[in-house]
Amino acid sequence: MEAVKARKGARIVDRPEYATKFGPLTGRADSTVSEAVAAMKARNYGCIVITDTEGRVEGIVTERDIMFKLVARNLNPEKVLLSEIMTREIRMAKETDNVLDWLRIMSNERFRRLPVVDEQGRLQALLTQGDFVSYTWPDLLYQAGGLAKATILGQLHLVVIGCLAFVLALVALLTLG
Repeated sequence: MEAVKARKGARIVDRPEYATKFGPLTGRADSTVSEAVAAMKARNYGCIVITDTEGRVEGIVTERDIMFKLVARNLNPEKVLLSEIMTREIRMAKETDNVLDWLRIMSNERFRRLPVVDEQGRLQALLTQGDFVSYTWPDLLYQAGGLAKATILGQLHLVVIGCLAFVLALVALLTLG
């Protein structure tokens, strides 16, 4: 996903918000779901990233995984391990990847959480679709402003013609009247 000649600020690592992002919640595959839920509740997080002892990502457990793979099957969260319900095949980004590329991919593939890893697959951050929207919001406002400005300037000749027609009609009425 290496961006080809991306403009400044287009990469994940370039976003000012990235440096101040809270660290993701992590856990081990051999932890129980009950332990993970307690940690998620304590930090008000919607997922836990499963890592090995080196910090490499092995999978993720989301609220949805807990609902569909544990609660819906009436399993005991005290006995079920995260390894039994985690999603193993997940997409992961690198810090140098393009923000807009991942926003598009996440939207198209319908997932909301994206681990950001280094070259060895070690977790650096966890981004959500909400993060990507907030990262791109200033760009969207700038583009909308430019579009509005171009639209107004593009239609300026019509405004000038309309004003001239009004003035000519007013002069004609005053002259004839």
